[in-house]
Amino acid sequence: MDLVKVLSGEFGIKESQAEATLNLIDEGNTIPFIARYRKEVTGGLSDVVLRDMNDRITYLRNLENRKEEVIRLIEEQGKLTSELKEQIEDAQVLQRVEDLYKPFKKKKATRASKAREKGLQPLADIIRGQEIEGGDPLDVALDFVDADKGVKTPAEAISGACDIIAEEISDNPELTDAIRKATAETAVIITEATDAEEKTVYEMYYEFNESASKIPNHRILAINRGEKEGKLKVKVSTDVEKMERIIALQVITNEKSIFFTLLQETVADAYKRLMAPSAERDLRNSLTERAEVEAVKVFAKNTEKLLMVPPVKGARVISIDPGFRTGCKVAVLDETGKLKAYTTVYPTEPKKDVKGTLATLDKLAKKYEINTIVIGNGTASRETEEVVAEFIRNSDMDIRYTIVNEAGASVYSASKLATEEYPDLDVTVRGAMSLGRRLQDPLAELVKIPTKSIGVGQYQHDINQTMLENALDNVVEDCVNRVGVDLNTASPSLLAHVAGINMGIARNIVAYREEQGVFTERRQLIKVPKLGEKTFNQCAGFMRISGGRNPLDATSVHPESYGATEAMLDKLGIEKEDIAGGGFKDIDEKIWTLYGSDKQEKPKTRGKGLAALAELSNKQDKQKRNMKKAIAAMAKDLDIGEPTLRDIIEEVKKPGRDPREDTPPVVFRNDVKSFDDLKLDMVLEGTVRNVVDFGAFVDIGVKHDGLIHISELSKRGFVKHPMDVVSVGDTIKVKIIKIDKEKERVGLSARV
Repeated sequence: MDLVKVLSGEFGIKESQAEATLNLIDEGNTIPFIARYRKEVTGGLSDVVLRDMNDRITYLRNLENRKEEVIRLIEEQGKLTSELKEQIEDAQVLQRVEDLYKPFKKKKATRASKAREKGLQPLADIIRGQEIEGGDPLDVALDFVDADKGVKTPAEAISGACDIIAEEISDNPELTDAIRKATAETAVIITEATDAEEKTVYEMYYEFNESASKIPNHRILAINRGEKEGKLKVKVSTDVEKMERIIALQVITNEKSIFFTLLQETVADAYKRLMAPSAERDLRNSLTERAEVEAVKVFAKNTEKLLMVPPVKGARVISIDPGFRTGCKVAVLDETGKLKAYTTVYPTEPKKDVKGTLATLDKLAKKYEINTIVIGNGTASRETEEVVAEFIRNSDMDIRYTIVNEAGASVYSASKLATEEYPDLDVTVRGAMSLGRRLQDPLAELVKIPTKSIGVGQYQHDINQTMLENALDNVVEDCVNRVGVDLNTASPSLLAHVAGINMGIARNIVAYREEQGVFTERRQLIKVPKLGEKTFNQCAGFMRISGGRNPLDATSVHPESYGATEAMLDKLGIEKEDIAGGGFKDIDEKIWTLYGSDKQEKPKTRGKGLAALAELSNKQDKQKRNMKKAIAAMAKDLDIGEPTLRDIIEEVKKPGRDPREDTPPVVFRNDVKSFDDLKLDMVLEGTVRNVVDFGAFVDIGVKHDGLIHISELSKRGFVKHPMDVVSVGDTIKVKIIKIDKEKERVGLSARV
């Protein structure tokens, strides 16, 4: 297999581009590094495409290895033909290779193998040959009766021969593939309850059937879970006659043969006993795999949105982890996330000390000049929120509050990492601190938690855990490197996600920082134990040093490009200090003056209406083309790639820009709504908390998130997937279209 040619075709890129990217990956470069600093080589491929390519490379190489192994195993049996070898070498998927290998695979004792031991293979060949058109099949079988071998009658001989034929049919790779495809196209998934009287969340599946080709992914996962929990029985229904016809067309060639009826019965047996169970198992596996892949994508996308929520700067926080019997744990954090105080209040049942809670909140808020209160969304959140809202209403301080998702907080607070970070604090205090810090800097805090515990997806505990963890690790790595980390403040947990850095090196960086003092330049990283030149090359561009010796160390400009950057600044007459002071916004004008045309026209409009707008648009397009030429000329002059130069220019304009600034800000509240306040057709503003295959859950300020079904997500009608319309963290307007007071469920519509 020509790997470069395959990658080029599948990803729609040039072969030279595919080869160069493949070499970068094989050399051990990380995906974030390749995506950010090797754009000239990859043609600007994104980290998402590069990861897909990396996965595809792994699959194709495993496929080639398996082909070689299968060819060797068949050759050792002396059964490898040139035709079979060619078929194996031409296989495009692993399943095809396994189908071709199946007839040669060593099996446990089967009815067919026992029949072969009795010497019935020649009879099976006669029956399959279908050349005899007159007489009785039992007469033909007389020659194969041999009591010593265990064949006592002609009927037994025929039965054994038919077992051989049935296995040969089931081992045929072309028939196996045809039955597998027909099953996928026509099968129906049928479910029923194991106990129809029991009330469970799976009641909609108690008498349920749906075409396998149309069943959505979330239903597949729900049915799998119901079956695993013993609440559902699941079966696959197929068109048996159609399946038998598919086989018969390949097996039965002479209807006049005396073996015609025997072969019909053998075809039916081959399908029912040997092929149907395998095809149905393959179908359910493929459906599950499809659903898992989509669920992982949804989970990863939601997690990315959660990690990229912008930090709330300057927030002095009272963070509350709600509870009933044991009270609400309170942690007070300054704007840097440092713990200033902690206590416990009891605003909820059984103590319901609202007065004491209000007094404690007032005292802490005044002493530490609090401007934000954070409440976890778990048990007792609603009751705690009411007390906080009452405190804010009666306070003369400018305080706001918000609800944060506390999923995973308990996992972190009891972890070895939390114990190492705060050995003197109680588990509950660590949990409350984590909630507050999730608001102050979500990315820095959430990297401490196993990503699958964050809980922004569907059926995350039912899907392939290795696949999920790998996907989420990639998301965290991409987010951390997209944002960059402050080398002098980042925790080991955050540093460990920087390209090329593992937890051991991350701890060494922090230890070096504590022993030697703050880093003043990136090159000092080389002095960190186990961090060599190769690792430095991968990680350096993602590390930031504010106020260091070189202003470029505070940017995403890679040290390998410092020479070209300094030459550019020198040509343009820009001082490094101009960058350190917040960026140099007028760099485009300087580039134009030096490398552009002398006749640059500023966009002007003459007259009004569409003609004037068209004139303006044309001039703007011309400016962009001319500026592109100017940058190309400068890149050639500096001997640097154009994509790299553009990135450098953007950094000079706004050094260390945080991409999270482009995402929706956190929504704060000053008051709370009761479920009883909700009315049909009421229009509210809410925050998207989770996106799943069938819709989106939106926080509208009551205890439970409301659900926008996929059919209500857009005024434009059909939506293929909710993620095409909304993302976690989005602030949207919704209308209440259904209220279930008994279950406290709210149906919403975004078609406002």
